[in-house]
Amino acid sequence: MLRINYLTLVAVGAFGLLAACGPKTPAGAGDAPPTEVGVIVIGESSATITSDLPGRTSAYRKAEVRPQVSGIIQKRLFTEGAEVKAGTQLYQIDPSTYEAALTSAQAEQSRAEANFAAAKARNARFQSLIVSKAISQQDFDDAQAAFAQAQASLEIAKASVEAARINLKYTKVLAPIGGVIGKSSVTEGALVSAGQAQVLATIQQLDPIYVDVSQSADELLSLRRQTMSGKVSVAGEAKVKLTLSDGTHYAQEGRLQFSEVGVSESTGTVVLRALFPNPDKLLLPGMFVRTELQEGTHAKAILVPQIGITRDRSGGATALVVNKESKVEVRPLKTSRAVGDKWLVDEGLAVGEQVIVEGLQKVKPGATVKTVPAKIATKTGE
Repeated sequence: MLRINYLTLVAVGAFGLLAACGPKTPAGAGDAPPTEVGVIVIGESSATITSDLPGRTSAYRKAEVRPQVSGIIQKRLFTEGAEVKAGTQLYQIDPSTYEAALTSAQAEQSRAEANFAAAKARNARFQSLIVSKAISQQDFDDAQAAFAQAQASLEIAKASVEAARINLKYTKVLAPIGGVIGKSSVTEGALVSAGQAQVLATIQQLDPIYVDVSQSADELLSLRRQTMSGKVSVAGEAKVKLTLSDGTHYAQEGRLQFSEVGVSESTGTVVLRALFPNPDKLLLPGMFVRTELQEGTHAKAILVPQIGITRDRSGGATALVVNKESKVEVRPLKTSRAVGDKWLVDEGLAVGEQVIVEGLQKVKPGATVKTVPAKIATKTGE
């Protein structure tokens, strides 16, 4: 009896040892399920083409006030930093010498007028006498010449009076334009000269105000090509928005005025000029700003969230696309610009294709995946 039990135990142990050495089947046997990724389905939509460009403000009009006659400054008649109107007197130059010059010119005109009257009367008498041969032809010719000289002398005298009157007028230095006047470079008693290099004061018109921005010539060329091909429609007057240096948005909206016809050789950019209302004088000349220029509308734009597009080593744009076999493939793309938080794709994607935007780090090209609508698509309403 004891021997049988012993043999039985040996047999059971040998069977268990063989079972332990045999192949194992892991729990949950079978292939692993496909990785789940969030995708967006490519579609066409209308997109406003904008460019974010740096710029600086400049005055709408700027006038440098200089004297047009020489003399001593007697008075300064404005407050520095104040608003002045066109025609407002700014300085008074000592007028005494110009008043004397005007009086002298007027006296010369009176003498010329008297000479002219006498020459005119003599010429009239000689015209009647020459008919009856009472005077010689030489006397008649001399009378006519004297009359012509008297007439010319009178015109010269009148011009001298007008010049003296203009010089006297210029002793009152007037504002050529309306605007904000800066500091004065001279005080009472200073000697100024006509045509001097030194500016007496500067007036700047700040409402409206210009904003000059620089755009890459390549971007401008790309936009014009898309416009010519019909992909982008350009409005007659482009709108421009401003962001100030402190990050705040300027309330007023501007309009693009013109663009330069040449490209800067040093920077490869084209200067664009926009015009903005500035009723509160918040914008001052020389301020640095950021502009958002609305250049046109792309009627059939393909937009992909920026998180779904990566760059390869050469800088080219790529995206992971799920094909009809539910496999992941790398797709090289050609992008032109950012539109909000998306890239505008010019080449590489077609309507209806699925681009992975969530779970990119979990998959590789060639892998089989399970697609679900991306959360970002739900949030943005795509």
